[in-house]
Amino acid sequence: MGRETAAKGAKGAAKTPDLRALGRRLRRAGSTLELWTRALLRSIRTEGLDYRATSLAYTTLLTIVPGLALVFSLLKTFGVNKHLEPFLLQLLAPLGEKAPVLTDQILDFVTRINVGVLGSMGLLVLIHVSVSMLSKIEIAFNHIWRITEPRSLARRAGDYLSVILLGPLLMFTAVGLTASMPGAVVFRRLVAQEPFGTLFFLGGKLLSIGLVVAAFTFVYLYIPNTRVPWRAALLGGTVGGLAWKLAGFVFAHFISTSASYHAIYSSLVIVILFMIWLDLSWLILLLGGQAAMYFQHPQYLQGFERFQELGSRLREGLGLSLMVLIARRFVENRPPWSIDELAEQVALPWVTVKDALEVLRRGGLIEETNRAVESFLPARDIAGITVREVLGVMRSGMDDELLQCEIRCLSPQARQVLAELEQHATQSRAARLTLRELALANGR
Repeated sequence: MGRETAAKGAKGAAKTPDLRALGRRLRRAGSTLELWTRALLRSIRTEGLDYRATSLAYTTLLTIVPGLALVFSLLKTFGVNKHLEPFLLQLLAPLGEKAPVLTDQILDFVTRINVGVLGSMGLLVLIHVSVSMLSKIEIAFNHIWRITEPRSLARRAGDYLSVILLGPLLMFTAVGLTASMPGAVVFRRLVAQEPFGTLFFLGGKLLSIGLVVAAFTFVYLYIPNTRVPWRAALLGGTVGGLAWKLAGFVFAHFISTSASYHAIYSSLVIVILFMIWLDLSWLILLLGGQAAMYFQHPQYLQGFERFQELGSRLREGLGLSLMVLIARRFVENRPPWSIDELAEQVALPWVTVKDALEVLRRGGLIEETNRAVESFLPARDIAGITVREVLGVMRSGMDDELLQCEIRCLSPQARQVLAELEQHATQSRAARLTLRELALANGR
């Protein structure tokens, strides 16, 4: 009897810590969810995602017909142009009963544009419109990832054209196949029997969500002019895709239960609702990108300052510190630092460190590795790189406005004195030290 009581007491004591541990995990999960929610909502204001979404929605209104005309002509070449209608119906599904009407109107405009008779100039205009749209999308995502430079003209032409040519073909084909499945005879026979009917219904819903998540993930992987880890892109795609589907359901319910819009705007209601849905869709797409960026650079979840203004002396010191850190890792034959790790080492925002690394890269002192994350190695023998050269590269990388300000603000006498001091400094023993000597020295 005593043994049974002791055993029951031991089981009860074992269950209590398990429940406490479960409670702690739930509280941590709740805190993490609250942190992410606050950060994403804060980014709408601090990162200007709301007006960027409005700008992209307005641009979409101007480019949707010529862009779809180009896509339609490409799809017609491959014989899958019939899948454009189900794609538009799914995209405009939150508009409710207005979706088929607006889809018919868009398709009517698109089919009226005969790309074959436009000639070379007309075709170039259509391509220019599509490329301009993709360029503005890239600028918005580069802003989220703190990227200051867009793709080069050559990369832009190749990457954008591949998106224009292959993206619609794959996407519309996938949507068209899912939309045409219910019409198949075999499909109808299987749906008529249980449990296949329920399974196909749930599978269709999951497939629809999966396609949206895959499309969002592709955007976050491909559009920003930086390397985005697939895990970060997938998280952003999941957040953005689920939010877009949920917003579509809420928007459709709002339209079906609100008759005041129809009474106020009359025949313009379809245009107004379309503009609102475009604006909301772009905002959700940008928020998904912000979630992917937070996953890739979690320090920004805490509201880490985006920019850190540095004076010329601190900029030179930052460049020298980064070169010493990179050289020390190289000498120790260890994996190169990532940008996040370097930012943590120097206790500065990621974008400030990235700007300094870009100056060093343009100066020929470092080069980017081919790793999945952005990391850097010395571009040449560190025994031949001196402190004077590093400081000179950082100084030459200053903004033209700052250099012009120095010329305007300083008198000729002051500039002469500073030049003499600079000449003496560059001839000192410290300026002749090499990176190898600094990397092998003790301490940071």
